[in-house]
Amino acid sequence: MARITAVIENAGQILTCTPDAPDLVGACTNTVVAVSGNAIAAIGSPGEIAAAHDLSGAARIDAGGGLVMPGFVDCHTHLVFHRSRVAEYAQKVQGRTAAEIKAMGIPVGISATARMMREASMEDLVASAAERLEHMLAFGTTTVESKSGYGLNTATEIKMLEVNRELARRQPIEIVSTFLGAHEFPDDKPRNAYIREILDEMIPEVARRGLAEFNDVYCDDGYYTVEESRAILARGLEHGLKVKIHTDAYSHVGGSRLAAELKAVSADHMNFTDPAEYAGLREAGVVCVVMPALDFAVGHSRPFDARALMDAGVTVALATDMCPGCWLESMPFVVQLACRLYRFSPAEAIRAGTLHAAMALDRGDRLGSLEPGKDADIAIFPYDRYEDMAYRLGRGRARLVMKAGKVVFRNTEAA
Repeated sequence: MARITAVIENAGQILTCTPDAPDLVGACTNTVVAVSGNAIAAIGSPGEIAAAHDLSGAARIDAGGGLVMPGFVDCHTHLVFHRSRVAEYAQKVQGRTAAEIKAMGIPVGISATARMMREASMEDLVASAAERLEHMLAFGTTTVESKSGYGLNTATEIKMLEVNRELARRQPIEIVSTFLGAHEFPDDKPRNAYIREILDEMIPEVARRGLAEFNDVYCDDGYYTVEESRAILARGLEHGLKVKIHTDAYSHVGGSRLAAELKAVSADHMNFTDPAEYAGLREAGVVCVVMPALDFAVGHSRPFDARALMDAGVTVALATDMCPGCWLESMPFVVQLACRLYRFSPAEAIRAGTLHAAMALDRGDRLGSLEPGKDADIAIFPYDRYEDMAYRLGRGRARLVMKAGKVVFRNTEAA
């Protein structure tokens, strides 16, 4: 019998978010969670757990009548960047276009961040990203996907992925590393030459050094074509990198069909994806990641119709899209936006940010739900019931966060 190292008790409500939960979140009361080492050992009534396990040496964690649930999985971020683009944002919210802002002498977009990145040291990038991760942890996030993509040359793309590796060593949140060399085109190199650099230099080197698990590409109007994206993603597959794709964010280019063709782990954004393509995504097992905070931050002309995607049976995940253009560290705020802007129910939104988000990182077997044998990644929030997470706007700091069975954040005044 496994030795129980911790017991979470006195919860007002526990969400298991198991795949077969009829209410999507597996809400239950009069329940405790028993942890053994880094994994969940059992979930059941206090009497059942006490009868089946020796709890004499276990740490007792008092949930204080709060909400106990899986730690959030933020499955789409651009976590590593230098400085900010606040000057650009301050003009955009006044309705000025990118061209107008450029004319004012203010750098804009991905290329602006890429120029800043080349000035930054490794330690600069680690320190700034680590601060963002501290805030994410306080909002109950235990796993974060982190993309490169602001280098736009081999050396800086590699540096970004090395930052991911260092972050994984220095702090408790699990970092999932994604190579996104095909995010934009550099100003100082012809288009075809840069694509050859991705194919012939970046991908082989990233794979050789084990710096990323996924290969991503921005397939949209003005960025990478479907044909270019196919070549880049196929080269990644040859080197053992799993497929992700940004697509159809600002126009319908057919990237979702490519995602289905290549059986991508996830396809992200999808604002302009044709509903006729939803069945192909569902049948290929592609998780679609939607980001209401990005649509909110940029004032998107076409906020995503996630309701239609879910009704078509596609697995939908939520993420922050944390980046210089959408600086957000709170998954509870994403839940709130998903409910108000995308017509998610609170249960759908929480499941999308936990189990489905874990599936979008190919980790649904060990993260995203509270089940025996899965990692003990657990967040406790000061809510009486899970609907409060969607209802109490602007709040969402956790009371306590556990990662792999260890308490890594505690806030006695969570609000």
